[in-house]
Amino acid sequence: MHLGIVLETNDPERVWNAFRLANTALDADHEVELFLLGDGVDAPDLEHEKFNPHGVMVKYVRNDGELLACRTCLDSRELPEGDLRPRATMGDLLSIVENADELMTIG
Repeated sequence: MHLGIVLETNDPERVWNAFRLANTALDADHEVELFLLGDGVDAPDLEHEKFNPHGVMVKYVRNDGELLACRTCLDSRELPEGDLRPRATMGDLLSIVENADELMTIG
């Protein structure tokens, strides 16, 4: 299965759960593409005493999960791109939507 996830929140627990699901899907040999949109571009910087958003994001990227971040959203927040925030376009998001067998939005 090809799973597409659009993450539109900077809530630490929701980010943590989104990436836990993505990592579980990768472990089950599914293809996963995850797009950070809106407040989701803040995800790599989140810290929480109970949840570890950064850690599950690193695991996802190390497991060859496809991760993209909205360029316009990054620019509007003056955030730099990086391994956990690769710049992407609405065209990239459209491609995820078109290619996914299942698409989720978490926000």
